[in-house]
Amino acid sequence: MFKYVLKRILWMIPVLFGAVFIVFSINRLSPGDPVAASLGANYTQEQYDRVEAEMGLDKPFFAQFYEYLKGIVTEFDLGTSYKTKRPVAEEIKDRFPVTLKLALIGCAITICIGIPCGVISATKQYSIADYIVTIFSLIFASMPGFWLGLMMILLFALNLRWLPASGLQSWKSWIMPAIAVGISSIATITRLTRSSMLDVIRQDYIRTARAKGQSEPKIVVKHALRNGIIPIVTTIGFQLGTMIAGSVVVESIFSIPGLGTLITTAVSNQDYDLIQGCVLVLAAVVCVLNLIIDILYGFIDPRIQAEFSGGKRKRKNKVN
Repeated sequence: MFKYVLKRILWMIPVLFGAVFIVFSINRLSPGDPVAASLGANYTQEQYDRVEAEMGLDKPFFAQFYEYLKGIVTEFDLGTSYKTKRPVAEEIKDRFPVTLKLALIGCAITICIGIPCGVISATKQYSIADYIVTIFSLIFASMPGFWLGLMMILLFALNLRWLPASGLQSWKSWIMPAIAVGISSIATITRLTRSSMLDVIRQDYIRTARAKGQSEPKIVVKHALRNGIIPIVTTIGFQLGTMIAGSVVVESIFSIPGLGTLITTAVSNQDYDLIQGCVLVLAAVVCVLNLIIDILYGFIDPRIQAEFSGGKRKRKNKVN
């Protein structure tokens, strides 16, 4: 198991390197001039050359990339923001916890609603409950998060005045953004849970459990859901990464000071180092989530544990 985890960690290195190189190349090839944007409207050629040298943009492309990569590897230096003159790591450190909290709340809502609805839909197949869950899943799947966010602001903030429209003044401020972030994922988890449960409850060991007289809730939770939860866990991890990386629009709508609004501001200001740092952090978060999911497989599915232990026994027998 240790070698498997180590292999997965080593695979993260080329993924992160590729993400940094792609974003670094796009920034340098994109139109616009960060030096001119930093100086403003009136500047001399001497001022331009001085600021360009300070930003390191006077060097060749690969020299710039080498210096940037060297700073990350040796000092974990993500550069300095051209606009605020603060280290990029500090900018991300201030904003990332907000985005992570928003994504975790949205993911919790997705799990608490999506999995029970999927289980009910599978165990009550072709019933009224199944049809209701299916209809709402289709509605949620086709509902954009930004549109839902705007509609909730109009209803609950402007008309009913139950919830604040923007900012993070209290716990109520998290309700609408979290729902807007997790609404489409609820539909995905519900449909996947239903499909996975339908495959499992037709297996022979489920019939055997029923023949032994076990209660239906115990059969559903202990046998059916546990054996059918692996694809659900995979999708939940993917959806959590999507929520973290795709919270730009929702954070902009609700004026949340998270990583999404930071990226939006960095793009509008042509702040190269800040954009690259944000993308690198998001790529690292997605890689870590995938690693955690792979590790969870061994604890959820006993067949995977048996596979690893079986492989160890085979190697020992060969040595003997």
